[in-house]
Amino acid sequence: MWEAVAAVSARGEDPEVPEPASGSSSADPGRAETGEEGGKSEGSPGAAEEPVTGASSGDASPSGGGRPGSGSSDGGADGSGGEDAGGTDDGGGSPRKRRRRRVAVAVSLTLALLLTVVLVLPPTREGLVSLWCEVTGGVCPTQEFPPITEEEQTGWRVRMEPEDAALWGNYVALGDSYSSGDGAGDYVPATAEQGGCWRSENAYPKVIEEEFDFAGSLAFYACSSHEGSEMLEQVGAPESQIERVTENTSLVTLGIGGNDLGFIPVLRTCMVRMPLLESSVCVEQEEEIDKRMEEFEKILTEILGEIHDRAPDARILVLGYPRLFPEEPPGMYYTLTKSDQLWLNGLAERFNELIRDVVYEVDGGVYGARETGSVEYVNTFSALSGHEVSTERAWLNGIVLDQLGEGLRVDRASFHPTAEGQLSIAERVRLQIVEGPERVLYVSRETLDNVDPEQLRSELGGPLDPEFTPDPSEAPSAEADGA
Repeated sequence: MWEAVAAVSARGEDPEVPEPASGSSSADPGRAETGEEGGKSEGSPGAAEEPVTGASSGDASPSGGGRPGSGSSDGGADGSGGEDAGGTDDGGGSPRKRRRRRVAVAVSLTLALLLTVVLVLPPTREGLVSLWCEVTGGVCPTQEFPPITEEEQTGWRVRMEPEDAALWGNYVALGDSYSSGDGAGDYVPATAEQGGCWRSENAYPKVIEEEFDFAGSLAFYACSSHEGSEMLEQVGAPESQIERVTENTSLVTLGIGGNDLGFIPVLRTCMVRMPLLESSVCVEQEEEIDKRMEEFEKILTEILGEIHDRAPDARILVLGYPRLFPEEPPGMYYTLTKSDQLWLNGLAERFNELIRDVVYEVDGGVYGARETGSVEYVNTFSALSGHEVSTERAWLNGIVLDQLGEGLRVDRASFHPTAEGQLSIAERVRLQIVEGPERVLYVSRETLDNVDPEQLRSELGGPLDPEFTPDPSEAPSAEADGA
């Protein structure tokens, strides 16, 4: 202790020698000399900071009574309160004044930190919200919340549990071959033909339909070989998938993008090559793939906007794509080397991240504008884990060999989930339906009040589907109505 006092005196300062308060539990001279942790004099700069930390993080009592260093008449549990209760100090004011100076310094540092944040980030709430979104990784609004309106205060929308919010209306299944069930067998006869949609009874939308009790029915329109760009081009036409979505749609599942990315042509380029040795032919496609990804980001954003406009109260679940090859490939798969397989896995992962980010951004807009409905991402990347191609019990179709033995042929069903694979993907969708997104869900009260079985049936195929569009010739005449 005396060495520390001498050091302080050498700097021209008066040493601080605290006097324990009467009745304090810290009256032990040894403790007063070494402090709580021991080894440091009360007079040293480092030791002087300890009581401040305790004071700022003391008990949560509103009055602060009994908090160490609070200056209450109670000496404090560890006796630090005795310091505040003491008299004057010749070395620069009372302990209470010194404490105030330290608090002032802490406040100044905090303000400086806030100023730094404001200078680094855009000086708007959007910048702070963006930082929060990055830190939490959750769904965040991308714009300011509007003020609460009188209409909102009257309860124009109803908060619902995730499962209830998905089941009050019709379920519309959209997407490409991964959603139609191409490769899973048991196809609907009218779709199982060259250029057909190849819709399978084993596809995950059919599994979900059987799993849940929808107030309406399943409108299954996912189609093999479909592209996102094609979905947009067909809006307004009878064959449009998006047009199947109506106001009384409560759930939409969408799996799209693989054909926009050109995944089958990419695989074909990787596999059908000469010589059949380690080559950079796969990786050389990356620049072109990046351009397609950039374009698809805009396409997916527009698709989700179109769907939400048609079904503002629906939960829209957007699926990613599963990993095709094991995390650690055991060896070559036909002509694909280990590095080829890892590169293709990485490509699928990057594409899923793009889909996820678009979904979060679109849903942030919906949530931030206090609209009903939601847009949610369903992670299926590991849905086939342990059952990828080349594994003993694969849930993916492998390469289709030409019947005449003329070489390798990457058929439309190659690298597509089997019935078991579709069942595993359905489980991911089921969990999302039950657990919901990372936020609350709302449905319009007016929508819930007006929905009925006949209304759901009439909207099942969409407004442009001849099967569900009323024939004008069958409409009641004015005479029949007695007009």
